[in-house]
Amino acid sequence: MTHTHTPRTIAFTGHRSYNRTHDATVLDCVESLVAEGARIFRAGMAEGFDIAAALVILGLKSKCEDIRLELYIPYPSFSLHMSDTDRRLYNEILNRADYVEYIAKEYYTGVYQDRNKRLVEGADMVVAWWNGKPSGTGYTVSYARALGCPVKNLYDYQQLELEL
Repeated sequence: MTHTHTPRTIAFTGHRSYNRTHDATVLDCVESLVAEGARIFRAGMAEGFDIAAALVILGLKSKCEDIRLELYIPYPSFSLHMSDTDRRLYNEILNRADYVEYIAKEYYTGVYQDRNKRLVEGADMVVAWWNGKPSGTGYTVSYARALGCPVKNLYDYQQLELEL
């Protein structure tokens, strides 16, 4: 499926090591997408980029009330392994989201890939924070491209887009 229309549904994917130093870049990207008509934003709720992107969306909801935050979470106890700070942010986001879907009732091998597929399926664009290395983020970027879904990589080294 090739996406040629204005993106309305955006999925985020990125590394857990994302340290929030580029949140202004994420905000600029999201504001641009909202100006182009994007209204639904999806996050997988892992530490790092997923949580940061969800917080950006929640921050914009005060200015643009018709945007939605959808969460696709691997399983209900997913946040138990997080640091106290990330778990607090996770719970705040969870309580303010417009839609929450759990992929499974509990962990199983492959649940993260299934979550990543669910994030991308039906999305018009994927916004990534991907360093080019094999990872869950790399898998999600490859899956999006296989579906014909455009990917915007916000990672500093933009030439990585050419390596796929």
